[in-house]
Amino acid sequence: MRRRWLGLLLLPLVLVAGTLLWLRSSLPLSSGHLTLEGLTAPVSISRDADGIPTIAAQNDRDAAFALGFVHAQDRLFQMDLMRRAGAGRLSEWFGSATLPFDRFVRTIGVYRAAERQYALLSPELRAALDAYAAGVNAYLAHRRGALPAEYYLLNASPEPWKPADTLVWGKLVALQLAGNLRQELLHARLAQHLTPEELQILYPPYPTDGPVVVSSAAAALKDLPLGAIEDALPPFLGPAFASNNWVVDGKHSVSGKPLLANDPHLGLSAPSFWYLARIETPSLTLAGVTAPGEPFVVLGHNQRIAWGFTNTESDVEDLFIERVDPADASHYLTPGGNAPFTTRQERILVRGGPPVVFTVRETRHGPVISDLGGGYAPNLAAGTVLALEATFLEGDDPTPQALWGMNRAGNWNEFRAALRDFVAPEQNMVYADIDGNIGFFAPARVPIRGKGDGWMPAPGWSGDYDWKGYIPFDALPSAFNPPSGRIVSANNKIVPESYPYFLGRGWDLPNRALRINALLDRTPQQSPDASAAIQADTLSLMARDLLPLMLAIKPPSPLAAKALDRLKAWNDRMDRDDVAPLLFAAWLRELNRSLFADRLGDAFEDYWGMHPDVIRLILTKHPDWCDDRATPRVESCADQLAASLGRALDELRSRYGNDMSEWRWGRAHQAQFTNRFWANVPVLRSLFATTIPADGGYDTIDRGVTPLASAEPYADVLGPSLRMIVDLGDISGARFMISPGESGNVLSPHYEDLMLSWRDDAYVTLGGAPVGGTLVLAPP
Repeated sequence: MRRRWLGLLLLPLVLVAGTLLWLRSSLPLSSGHLTLEGLTAPVSISRDADGIPTIAAQNDRDAAFALGFVHAQDRLFQMDLMRRAGAGRLSEWFGSATLPFDRFVRTIGVYRAAERQYALLSPELRAALDAYAAGVNAYLAHRRGALPAEYYLLNASPEPWKPADTLVWGKLVALQLAGNLRQELLHARLAQHLTPEELQILYPPYPTDGPVVVSSAAAALKDLPLGAIEDALPPFLGPAFASNNWVVDGKHSVSGKPLLANDPHLGLSAPSFWYLARIETPSLTLAGVTAPGEPFVVLGHNQRIAWGFTNTESDVEDLFIERVDPADASHYLTPGGNAPFTTRQERILVRGGPPVVFTVRETRHGPVISDLGGGYAPNLAAGTVLALEATFLEGDDPTPQALWGMNRAGNWNEFRAALRDFVAPEQNMVYADIDGNIGFFAPARVPIRGKGDGWMPAPGWSGDYDWKGYIPFDALPSAFNPPSGRIVSANNKIVPESYPYFLGRGWDLPNRALRINALLDRTPQQSPDASAAIQADTLSLMARDLLPLMLAIKPPSPLAAKALDRLKAWNDRMDRDDVAPLLFAAWLRELNRSLFADRLGDAFEDYWGMHPDVIRLILTKHPDWCDDRATPRVESCADQLAASLGRALDELRSRYGNDMSEWRWGRAHQAQFTNRFWANVPVLRSLFATTIPADGGYDTIDRGVTPLASAEPYADVLGPSLRMIVDLGDISGARFMISPGESGNVLSPHYEDLMLSWRDDAYVTLGGAPVGGTLVLAPP
């Protein structure tokens, strides 16, 4: 009897252990020999101690096949989620919770645009896309053991990979980085309630004629549910200001050759947005970050050149207000008369529910997105609709061809020629080569508007605001071997006032660019170590600028006096072990609430941010904004500073206890590498949570953006997705770092093994000893 009870007690443990052992068979085969159809010659895949592969192939096609194979080994579920997101098919797995997202991407036609793209590409690139898909599918057909655990919880299995599944990645990235769709809607909402003078304060410097676009179309906009339309947009839509790159020539480096550094900042996630790889063929050596689902090295180097990106923040999408024909709701007005809406039916399969079928309308500008703000049937009674025009949705976008050409360029002229195919999102690309040259180019198809600047929805019926063409390629911002010997970009304005074309208005503050230049001045001969120190810098110019204005108050309480003393002694560095960064961030957060919540109403949370330029403007030139119009008395800025400090301290005390010395920045500012799947699974969400206390802040070079309107307002949710430093004097010694790890499998030792190195500003090099094993793929 005792043995029987002991067996019953042990049975759950045995089942759990057996399940885990079986699921571990989903980890990649890293040694041995596989015979696979689709290859022309043997390929070796060697993994280093961090699980990072080096692929050695005899040609481009076999290299693409092998990259597809290793991506599927390590990131299959991530790839599957990406293509389903791009195709608007998440609801087949997740039910009605993802219907708004699916409806949005179906409405704007993301996957349709990807499918059209394939025919625009060269035979060589199409062959590589086919080979990459064949490599993914070879893994699916020949894998040994289990699928990643997510599939079993969903009771799902992966479908064969197609080239369009690869191409949709670029469309999703363009959608995220290229536009101001959400911002246009917010601007329109604010302009309905604020004066032009007030908008100038919220968005300095705001052009005096900016509101004309909305005021001329105010009647057309007033009945549209702008807030509901904005709420229907996916949360990842930009802008997200956070990337740095710089390059110095050989006169300014220790090695005597150019040195290039890049750290693009994206939303932190597990697995990482990037996948490190080294690819070798007889004619090409590539190293850097790939994107799971893609056959390119997106950022990195080949044997002759290196390149890095930051987001330009140019405006390549516009919202147009279309007037519905009052005599026929199936038509809308154009400069040449009325025209029929183009319509198509979309059908979304929904797990646990019936399919959702809806009609998408399109105008000459693009898909109608205002229908997203209501039910699944178009509102035929509405007198106006909003249509989206975006360069990356056009039918002649060959951007993947540009990446293919960049990977194979051997000099500046070849690199620049490849960029002619780059449509979106516009990027600030820095360049260096082993011959000693450095360069900069910002390629994209940037519209030239008849009127307006795309900051708000524009009338579509007149044609006055239509796109008249694009900035000529040779007129796009560029530089080659500048006299200064350096190029720096950090989402700041990249052109002078004399530049003859309009790029956009969404530039970030120049703080990071100013700080990078100051540090380059301090160390005029750059080395990899010197550039690594720049990437790790945590000085906040925002704090240095605002604190003298904020500290000029009388403390409202003994606790406030203690906080002010700490802030007066602070060195303005957003270091995780210091208390002052949290005091400053919480105070500035509450000050923004105090100044803007009553004026902006339900639009406040969408505007809520640090806004240091706006705060300075109010404290120094517009103190009338410090008055809370909801109270009978007139508040001064000193009143608002004191009150907001008090509320901030109350909040911090409720969150972190009474001992201020325990209010360290890193306690609140945890880098959160969120796994979107496991974060929604009860019990397991905490088991698989991937977080670490982090340095950095809103405007530091080592950036750590916080979601001020969320339940965790100081969490680090956007930061360096990659750190890269390439000294062209030792190109094989290029340094890289991603986080949290190379694998997307939660059972892998490489799922989060790079997180501590990432946090502590360490790096890896690619092509190390194959201690992780060597797998040979060979044709029959």
